Amino acid sequence: MDNTSLTTGGFTLPGEAGYETLTLELAKKWGADVIRDSDGTQLSSEITESDYDIYSTLCLVRADNEWAKANPTKLQQCCVMSEPVTADGETVTVDLLKGYFKEQLVINSDDDPKEWWQVFDRTSGEEVSTDCWSFDKEKGSVTIESAIKWHRYTVNFFCYRIWEEISMYNHVTNDWGDKEHLMPIDPIHPEARDQIREYLAKWLADHPNTKVVRLTSMFYNFWWFWGDPAKQRFIVNDWGSYEFSVSTEAIRQFEKQFGYRPKSEDFINAGLYNNSYKVPSKLYRDWMDFINQLVVSFGKECVDRIHEAGKLAFVFYNDHWIGIEPYNERFKDFGFDGIIDGIFNGFETRKVAECPAVNVRELRMHPYLFPTGVNGEPSFLPGGKPTEECKRYWTDIRRALLRKGCDRIGFGGYLHLVENHPDFVDYIEELGNEFRQLRGLHQAGAPEELPLKVAILSAWGNTRAWACCGHFNHGNYYNEAMESVSGLAAETVFISFDDILEKGIDPSIDVIINAGIVDDSWSGGEYWKNPSIVEALSAFIGEGGGFIGIGEPSSQRHGSQYFQLAHIMGVDREIGLTSAFNRPGFEVVSDHFITADTDASLDLGKTVDSIYLTDTSAKVLAAKGNSPTIAVNEFAKGRCVYLAGHTYEAKNLRVLLRALFWAAGKESLVEKGFSSNLYCECAYYPKSGKLVVINNSSEPQTTSISTASGAIEISLEPNASKIIDQPSPV
Repeated sequence: MDNTSLTTGGFTLPGEAGYETLTLELAKKWGADVIRDSDGTQLSSEITESDYDIYSTLCLVRADNEWAKANPTKLQQCCVMSEPVTADGETVTVDLLKGYFKEQLVINSDDDPKEWWQVFDRTSGEEVSTDCWSFDKEKGSVTIESAIKWHRYTVNFFCYRIWEEISMYNHVTNDWGDKEHLMPIDPIHPEARDQIREYLAKWLADHPNTKVVRLTSMFYNFWWFWGDPAKQRFIVNDWGSYEFSVSTEAIRQFEKQFGYRPKSEDFINAGLYNNSYKVPSKLYRDWMDFINQLVVSFGKECVDRIHEAGKLAFVFYNDHWIGIEPYNERFKDFGFDGIIDGIFNGFETRKVAECPAVNVRELRMHPYLFPTGVNGEPSFLPGGKPTEECKRYWTDIRRALLRKGCDRIGFGGYLHLVENHPDFVDYIEELGNEFRQLRGLHQAGAPEELPLKVAILSAWGNTRAWACCGHFNHGNYYNEAMESVSGLAAETVFISFDDILEKGIDPSIDVIINAGIVDDSWSGGEYWKNPSIVEALSAFIGEGGGFIGIGEPSSQRHGSQYFQLAHIMGVDREIGLTSAFNRPGFEVVSDHFITADTDASLDLGKTVDSIYLTDTSAKVLAAKGNSPTIAVNEFAKGRCVYLAGHTYEAKNLRVLLRALFWAAGKESLVEKGFSSNLYCECAYYPKSGKLVVINNSSEPQTTSISTASGAIEISLEPNASKIIDQPSPV
């Protein structure tokens, strides 16, 4: 590894016309080899004709606003449910867009409402006949006749989306004033595809200095309803939902291909929509497959045109990512050269690092160079602390990068915002060099991995590998567990209940984690009613496998057990139907392998209550009053661990790591390259003969690392890392 590779390269800098001197100075200081534009910024010829490679951002569906305005029926749509209205008589009127952001949506009255819309009595759950309601186009309302007093009524209706959501967010965040609102066109229409082809050809010709076309992303944005700004800015934000791919034309084409027509209610689901927490139905999976076919087919054509122009095509795995599905078999057909994602933490890092079928994997760091950060922090506003913010994100990202490497990092936004933050400027130089050191180690050879294979079980499986429904959703047991596992030296795979039904459980798996709450897609919902699932998990555990349940694992209101694996885990949850039954008492076991590194201050975060023992052989390792929070049980040849909660935090991370070792029956792994200090972690790179130790805390730490030649003592500054020559394996 030469010194130059440690100080330059692998870094994408956001340039800005009008700040050429700053751009080129920071490009040198931060070791950039690429300069990019961002939404809202331009690159001058002084920048594009410099010695740096140029990335140019392109969003194909919002590229030509004149065409969009001239073809309003070719705009993207969505299916919307009105706010519920309670009838106080036999007639009730529903204001369709009440509560919604009227600069985002306009009612689609071009397609016959009687054909496409549905009105529901949500109290009874019954649909109201089309003969009993009428639409007033001028008022944007539906009037229902023969209503039942005190029943709630809603209308499912279609809207055009008249302001593309990412541009809308950037516009509002940066106060772009009267700048024109950009509108998203829908490639489901042949005319829209023709326009995109024509625009792309001209754009490529107009950008001779562009080396990489950074597609942001492809065609359909994640689901993001905005509300009445006076009351509620955001109604819903779900990175994993396909709601913004729904349109009347898409439904027509879907019907031709699949032989049946979805109704509006198939997307609305009584107001739940098809959000990521909902177990996906067969229809929804068919819809995802349909959209994926369209996005890949037309996306490949666009990528081919980019390649024909002598440029590379990178995709931003965010924003308009719907239909891309990197872990889908079709992803390789796009022909992307690279993938980029805006990340905050470990599991998002792994999502990029393990993306198949691309040559370059790049992390866009935060805080984004906007006045306000995506998470709402006042990053570059007065009182903002961008250095602390970035350091916090990097600490979590780095532990995942120890396990799986990426090729590049970078930023986006307005570069001039850093001028008043010299500490941030200096820190990014340091961060870039640290990243390059880790990248160099991975390029030389992969780190040593423990002989431990972990599978995370959900309804989504590999479709949402290293993903949930957005950035880190704190309090979501699945999300918290995934973040914790992202930095562990264990092979991690994602499996679904359908995988189990179709292929069984891979015998190479040591431990299965199931985390979530009742009915959600992460715990599995109605899959747990299927006896084949219970049989398969029982056999896996009984034959020596490990199982870790977090929150409400295997939960379903089915039969006499709430946890469908209660008889195996040794615990269940009281939901009020069996309160008359006496439950076994317990004493907390204070001396156990799993809790050996913890103390009374252990806090699992939000925990499930009313847990009780079903088997007196189960042992309770921690409890809140009479409700166990950590319990273990042995079932035949296998082992189970129950955690009533889990939050990503150093002590809980250590508990989860030890629980994995114990459940797998591999407690001896605790002696293999293990940090004695739970705030520190390490990774060994045998090809380089290097041991990397990181401090995940903002305090100085000292730790002992076990190696083949004996324990070594290491001291680390806050958030720091050290690379140590260690020729013998740990």
